[in-house]
Amino acid sequence: MAYAALLSLARTTGEIILDQDRYSIPCNKKQQIRSIYEPFIFLQEFLEDFPEKANILDGQIRDLAYEAEHIIESFILMEARSHWWNVLAVKSKLKWQIRRIRKETNSITREVMIIKNNSADTVQLGASSSAAAGSPSRSAPIIKIGYMVGLHEDLLTIKSRLCGESPNLEVIPIVGMGGIGKTTLAKCVYDDPLTVQRFDIRVWVTVSQDYNADVVLSALLASMEEFDKDRSEESKDRSKEEKELPGAKVHKILKGRRYLLVMDDIWSTDAWDDVRLILPDDGNGSRIILTTRETDMAAYACRLSCPHKMRFMDETQSWNLLQQKVFAHLDCPPELENIGKEIARRCKGLPLAIAVVAGLLSTISNNPASWREIAQNVNSVTKGGQFENILSLSYTHLPHYLRPCFLYMGMFPEDCEVRVSKLIKLWVAEGFLRRLNRSKTLEEEAEVFLEGLVKRNLVLVTKRKCDGRIKSCSLHDLMRDLCIRKANEEKFLVNFSSGLPVKGRKNQRRVSVTRSGLPYFQKIYGLTMHTILCFLGISVANKLEGFRLLRVLDAGNVYVHSLPDQLFDLFYLAYLGICYLGRIPTAISKLHNLETLSLRAKNDWMNFITLNSFCLPLEIWRMPRLRHLVFYGRLPNPEGITSSSLENLQTLSIASHAMCSERILRMIPNLKKLEMYCSNYRPGENLLNNLVNLRQLEDLKLRSSFRIVFYQKDDFTFPKTLRKLTLSRVTLPWEEMTIVGSLPNLRVLKLTHWACKGSTWETSDGEFPKLEILVIEKSYLQDWITESSHFPMLKSLVLDECSKLAEIPEDIGEIPTLELIEVKGEARTSLVESAQRILEKQQEWGNDALQVRCMAHR
Repeated sequence: MAYAALLSLARTTGEIILDQDRYSIPCNKKQQIRSIYEPFIFLQEFLEDFPEKANILDGQIRDLAYEAEHIIESFILMEARSHWWNVLAVKSKLKWQIRRIRKETNSITREVMIIKNNSADTVQLGASSSAAAGSPSRSAPIIKIGYMVGLHEDLLTIKSRLCGESPNLEVIPIVGMGGIGKTTLAKCVYDDPLTVQRFDIRVWVTVSQDYNADVVLSALLASMEEFDKDRSEESKDRSKEEKELPGAKVHKILKGRRYLLVMDDIWSTDAWDDVRLILPDDGNGSRIILTTRETDMAAYACRLSCPHKMRFMDETQSWNLLQQKVFAHLDCPPELENIGKEIARRCKGLPLAIAVVAGLLSTISNNPASWREIAQNVNSVTKGGQFENILSLSYTHLPHYLRPCFLYMGMFPEDCEVRVSKLIKLWVAEGFLRRLNRSKTLEEEAEVFLEGLVKRNLVLVTKRKCDGRIKSCSLHDLMRDLCIRKANEEKFLVNFSSGLPVKGRKNQRRVSVTRSGLPYFQKIYGLTMHTILCFLGISVANKLEGFRLLRVLDAGNVYVHSLPDQLFDLFYLAYLGICYLGRIPTAISKLHNLETLSLRAKNDWMNFITLNSFCLPLEIWRMPRLRHLVFYGRLPNPEGITSSSLENLQTLSIASHAMCSERILRMIPNLKKLEMYCSNYRPGENLLNNLVNLRQLEDLKLRSSFRIVFYQKDDFTFPKTLRKLTLSRVTLPWEEMTIVGSLPNLRVLKLTHWACKGSTWETSDGEFPKLEILVIEKSYLQDWITESSHFPMLKSLVLDECSKLAEIPEDIGEIPTLELIEVKGEARTSLVESAQRILEKQQEWGNDALQVRCMAHR
């Protein structure tokens, strides 16, 4: 993983050279450090400009970059922490190490220059080899028995688009992860009797990852040989120079015919552009089917309609497919049925995995013991061979800047639902992010990177926020196995629970520790370790001696009774996440590089009473690199602090409202997200009015304790920059909701746990001008009086546990942007009926875009 190593080296070197406050070292020493790094700039540019050549030198560059960074970090740490005699010894060793690093980088640079100078010849050679050895397929693949299982609805959907009334040439993309059945579905459609009858000519070409325009066009032409004969008589006498180009010939053959073209396994927009240029559109209902793993590729080719997204099979479909592939038309023996269903379930709905396992089951004895052994080793059965090659293509096709982000998913346990907010903070702390857009923060750029992995069908979305952004994600089990294997091969991380052999215990950078992996972790070599993620109740807080270069320590599931002294000696620590409820020592300020500090308690709601018991030390104001702070307690009064020392702080969570003094809020001017609990709030304090000083705030969660507190109008003033507001148990009177309605940029409003007091809510003109999502949960609201113009941009309305609300105002249905009404939890019958009336009325008017979901009970 050379690119990740180079990014990390660049960040470390840049910080040391530019940050005088943290790294007060002489200019000549900075020059020495710069001299180590400079040759790597050229190597990073090489990886970016020639990604297809990177595998040749990837391992060498990675190991050398890691070593260079280790040398620099060790030197800086020794400068900061050691006696002068140790420093002299290190400086002497540093000179020798610099000479050796330069020598090795010069050697690699010479090899890179040779590759770059010969790149044109290499590309030509690669194209020739591709044409000779791996040219695109000219015919559709043969699909064996059982191919229709689980695809009936998909088949009907695609056929309806094929046979649609539009005479224009239309593109139908089929999208999904490797092995999910895209090619199988395309083949089902391709061979369907209705398709054969409808189209004059059907053409199948498999594009594949190693795309070459000439090869693809030649394959297209070769697949049309029978149609070419009728039109090629006139060209027989032409000289060699006058022969038509493949593209022109393809166009001539298709011209005037209703054709179906299937482009299977397409990765590149260039491949699509080259083919699309030669395809005629004669207004006769011709169609193109694309199969791809890339959502962006599908959207690029089909901009007027949605791609067809392949879904995982459910348990019944999985079992039916397994039965058909193992027993054909025979019945499964009763004694094998239960264990067979378990095997099918463990394939997690991926048809390719089911096919591979079925192939093995077909070769063994049909007895419960043999099948039970397969059930216990489903993942190992699907490793290697064609199966791994198919899944590996998605990883091979990843841009270099996305590879470390994907491999990092291997740090999390199997079936873990990863919170995106945490994942992004970890990526930032690791230094994986490349600023593609300078107007975005690192965290915003990370969301773009994650969407990139999702669109490539490598990462699965498990939950989305109400505004559509990803809330949590995961990996399919078999994709996770691939992820961990690749990460292990590239010395990127070690996950001890994976069962894979570890390639040496030395020079490991990242480790994931579970209960089963603890014995291995205790033997790990710590001097090069940068990251420890700890799960399942194992405390590593007292085992930190020797991990002096640690950057990330996350043990958020592990309750720590005290913070060991060794923790505050971790000079490079950028991310610290632990479960801790207690006082923080002043030594926290020794963590000069800390960006994320997450000190969560075991139970958020049970610890409200402690909010005023603990206060962070004054030294927290002397930690300017902090970007994210989660804790139970109060921010200290910044006595003697004159500057905005926490000006990089973006998110602040689980803070007491006592922090809302004007002085404190002015010290965190760039805060974007604030989650705050109002414990023992007294009406008339007016502290919450000071929130207007947060002029960058976009997301505010304001919650109260279980004790009901009645707020007055003057208690609240919100920043006009707010885009998302969550109120919980604050009991703001409904008649004072104009305070919220007047916010000009508010997109999402969530009112939960009796957030508003009273029985009637009447809105006014000019309110909620940009509100898109409204959620009312657990409310005593009875009458809602409003008009469609009061929510002009509303897209989604969710009513959950609104047991007293009589009905949804009829005008809500007339909002032109409305897409969803959802009623769930305890609700009156009249409320459900009003939602249904709105739906029926909108359908009568031809509005088929509105969805109404009622999952309520009386």
